[in-house]
Amino acid sequence: MSETLGKIDRNLVEDFIKEKSGSQREDVLVGPGFGVDVSLIDIPGNMAMAMTSDPLSLIPTLGLKESAWLSVQLMANDMATTGFAPMFGQFVLNLPASFSKKDFQTYWDHIHHFCEKIGMAITGGHTGFIEGQNSTIAGGGTFTTIAPKDKIKVSKYAQKGDSILVTKSCAISSSAILAMSFPETVKNRAGAETYHRTCETFYDTSSLKEALTVMETSAKNITGMHDVTEGGVLGAIYEMAVASGNGAIVNNEKIPIGHLQKAVCDIFSLDPRYCIGAGSMIISCKPGSDKEIIESLKYQGIQCSKVGEFTDADSGIQLTQKDEISKMKYYETDPYWAAFFKALNAGWK
Repeated sequence: MSETLGKIDRNLVEDFIKEKSGSQREDVLVGPGFGVDVSLIDIPGNMAMAMTSDPLSLIPTLGLKESAWLSVQLMANDMATTGFAPMFGQFVLNLPASFSKKDFQTYWDHIHHFCEKIGMAITGGHTGFIEGQNSTIAGGGTFTTIAPKDKIKVSKYAQKGDSILVTKSCAISSSAILAMSFPETVKNRAGAETYHRTCETFYDTSSLKEALTVMETSAKNITGMHDVTEGGVLGAIYEMAVASGNGAIVNNEKIPIGHLQKAVCDIFSLDPRYCIGAGSMIISCKPGSDKEIIESLKYQGIQCSKVGEFTDADSGIQLTQKDEISKMKYYETDPYWAAFFKALNAGWK
């Protein structure tokens, strides 16, 4: 059994999986890699097929609709980093034997609805019921899209000198899930209003709108995008720098942290900069284009902040705070997991 929860560490990806990826085919443009959200396959007509896979969620403390939302949107967020919406989806469901037909119909109705809303066809997969299955992971899925090869964005395409933009706030998904999972605790310690408003941000965990917006208004200036998941905003910037072979310098005082997210993270002794942050997107753009991009997102009601820039790889990945420069930390395990299970085991309600 692994000693850590969450995604496997960078060394296993780079030194093991990346080096043992089956047959080496020339039409694989982008394969497995640390900090890379999608794979790209070359196809005729100057087109490429992008693919991404993720677990499917089935979390009783959240609900069937909320679980379906996460199942669809977390993969859609990965695909959004290409600048295009997913077109096709495959779902593999390994459901608990005790999962009723009625609950399955409700869950699948929501899966269908959320896929239909983003214009994606469900093309197949597998559905089964398994004795002893009690995980909050109900299987896995793969989303695919086809787009012009020269227009697709990938996190590894970020360039030295590019500005680093962050949309929305740190810790959107983690703070919302913690509030929904421990309602009494959050109400008692942060107030009922903070609890209700944080729960409402659960549906801000899609970053597809901002990706499509910047592609429509500023595609020529966007070099790459990266979805914020485990490790939070700072972890995502670190991953994007590594994936693109760059260094980075980030101004800690510019990192967006909403007061709702801070209030909930404080209860669980979490640093929101390093917490799971689905719904936020890291965008790299050409120097001088950041103001235009920020304004285009603001017009759509999406907050966006410039937090730094990518630098020469030899400079390292750095964080500035009150004129002091330090090496940016990277946590192999998102602290959210330990905080969640500590609260659960302590009987927090």
